[in-house]
Amino acid sequence: MSLPPAMDVPLSLDDPALVDRLRALSQRLLLECSKSIVGQREVLEQLLIALFAQGHCLLVGVPGLAKTLMIRTLADALDLSFSRIQFTPDLMPSDITGTDILQDDPNTGRRTFQFLRGPMFANVVLADEINRTPPKTQAALLEAMQEKQITVGGNRHRLPEPFFVLATQNPIEQEGTYPLPEAQLDRFMLDIRIGYPSEQEEYDIVERTTTATRPRIERVLTIEELTQMQELVRRIPAAPHVIRYAMNLARATRRDHGEVPDFIREYVTWGAGPRASQNLVLAAKARAALYGRPYTSTADVQAMAPAVLRHRIITNFNAEADRVRPDDLVRRLLDYLPRPDENDR
Repeated sequence: MSLPPAMDVPLSLDDPALVDRLRALSQRLLLECSKSIVGQREVLEQLLIALFAQGHCLLVGVPGLAKTLMIRTLADALDLSFSRIQFTPDLMPSDITGTDILQDDPNTGRRTFQFLRGPMFANVVLADEINRTPPKTQAALLEAMQEKQITVGGNRHRLPEPFFVLATQNPIEQEGTYPLPEAQLDRFMLDIRIGYPSEQEEYDIVERTTTATRPRIERVLTIEELTQMQELVRRIPAAPHVIRYAMNLARATRRDHGEVPDFIREYVTWGAGPRASQNLVLAAKARAALYGRPYTSTADVQAMAPAVLRHRIITNFNAEADRVRPDDLVRRLLDYLPRPDENDR
């Protein structure tokens, strides 16, 4: 059964049925993904939050942590088209966006240009090791991620809806890489860090993957239902104090604007822009829906702050010398800024 259109269903605290359904389907998605993925529940939840909030993700983790398998499994469970692009130093923009090719018309004998679609034309695009390709090819993703279209030969081509970019980076090996520019990083709603599995999880991984059996992923919901859920997330209310708290978190990272903590002035070169405030609120709304609440709290903002802010804070030499990471600064900011509603945990 599909969700009724979000525009026709008022969302209120007295009518939580739609949010309850979103939570139930989210739990089914997580359960389906667990057939192939051992552990990593928090990572999967953050992926769902970005998906429901119509955002893109940057996944950072060492090789062998099932990043590709995780994305493919999620795409299969959502019945979404999936495309994997291996970024390399010789990859050109036309290799991912597509190009115009000259073809002969057998009826008229005239030659015309026809657009040949690239791998970007998919619902879920995995940009594997995005920092291994030059900035020219990295920039080809900018228009696609922001406008959900690409321009080739002066013609605009719409990308399929929904459109979700997942880029991966290896945090260890940096030789021969091209760091993403700040403008590119800002297009990603979340920067998700993937860690090593626990001892028991690693045992389960080895046990599962060294047998002949392969799990079968069942489809949980259709594209139409997913689109309705994305609309529903945007209809979840955020009180003015929640919006202001998210905004104050982002503004507190800007060392030259207003009153900011001393540790920000000491360690930060550039802080988060207005897109961080927007993404904090949207991610908080999606998290609230994921947990079955038809309202957003500052606790949701706090939970999503590291993933939203860590890649938008540019630290300086002092931070490098003192081994202070953006995550450390976000944690200190959460302790520094008082929450306006301490009883909503």
